[in-house]
Amino acid sequence: MRRPAKILLAGTLAAILPCGTATSQTLASTVYNDQVQSGGVSSDQTLDVVEVTDGVTASTTATGNSADFTVDTGDLDVRSNQNLQADVTATTTANVAANSGASSRLATAATGNAGDGGVVSGTHTGVYNQRTEATTVSAVSHVEAPDAQAGDVAASVQAIGNSQGVAATYGATGATVNQVNNAFVDADGGGTYGYISGQSDFTATAAANNVTVAGVGSGQRVVVNQQNNADVTQAAQFTSYGNGYLTNTQATATGNNVTANEQGPLLDVTTNQQNLAYLHAEAVNSGYEFGAGTATAYGVGNSVVAGNVGPSTVIDNTQVNDGGGIDAAASYTGTQGFDATASATAIGNAATGYACSDCTGTITANNRQSNNADVGAASQVSVTSGRSVYGIANAVGNTASYYVSRPAD
Repeated sequence: MRRPAKILLAGTLAAILPCGTATSQTLASTVYNDQVQSGGVSSDQTLDVVEVTDGVTASTTATGNSADFTVDTGDLDVRSNQNLQADVTATTTANVAANSGASSRLATAATGNAGDGGVVSGTHTGVYNQRTEATTVSAVSHVEAPDAQAGDVAASVQAIGNSQGVAATYGATGATVNQVNNAFVDADGGGTYGYISGQSDFTATAAANNVTVAGVGSGQRVVVNQQNNADVTQAAQFTSYGNGYLTNTQATATGNNVTANEQGPLLDVTTNQQNLAYLHAEAVNSGYEFGAGTATAYGVGNSVVAGNVGPSTVIDNTQVNDGGGIDAAASYTGTQGFDATASATAIGNAATGYACSDCTGTITANNRQSNNADVGAASQVSVTSGRSVYGIANAVGNTASYYVSRPAD
């Protein structure tokens, strides 16, 4: 008999002020948060379906520590410490005998430490510390429907060691985020269907450390320090179809990731990233009969994307990729059909920064990148009879792109 899941979640704190006008005399909301998760956290869901008309929906999540801090019309000062010392796992299994319906959505996510902090019409200052010990953060999602059919299907599986969000709306931010991951982070997905009449999207995403900065009408200065010390960070997705109209299979593995977007006076981002883990991303897709089938694998040690649709973007970026290397592999196999694609991209360090030319924007960038590990990308397509075959394999040690351009409509 299966033992019940043991769940011990640290509390979520929130600071919320009533609507009003912030003045220089308004006292800031102050929050000190200290969370330690030392017991295992797991969620497990199984769906056994013979036949449905509308679809199958499943959401399975497991989080070690979670904290959310928000102030509307006022100032916020945060000191947050999150530490994961145990395994976090989320598992979804769907067994379909005949038909899963017109549209099905399955989402599985496991996160070690998760945090968000932000203000509306105020000033946000904060220091956010997140750390995972040598544990496991694992998300698993499998759909078994070899003799079944479906219309549209979307199945996502995501595993993240540390994730922090920073946001401001018509405000100001001065924040530091420190993330250290020692956990094995694994996103494992798979699916088998007899017949897909619509579109099928199976995605797997794994990230050791992730920071997202978002803003509208604000000035934000954020310092991010990320360290991935784990042995392995990996994402894999395997799919197979008897007959599939549009089938997309994707796997993405990232050691350290920073995404910062602002639409305001200033975006100033300083990033220090070091990845020591072996990064593996693998996507495998196959169909006996196929309309259009794709397999896409993307692996990157350190990644920064920062841009402002506003007058000023400042980026100071340092990236070091060491350790076991980066490996991305994509494969598509089909017997008879139309279009088949396999795309694999592996990068040691990647940095992108942009500013808005319509806003008379400028960009100031200091970029330092060092890749000391092997980087490999492998793509394979095997088709007996079809209309077109596309294969892409792209391996890069260091890549940087900084530009000023007109925003897309």
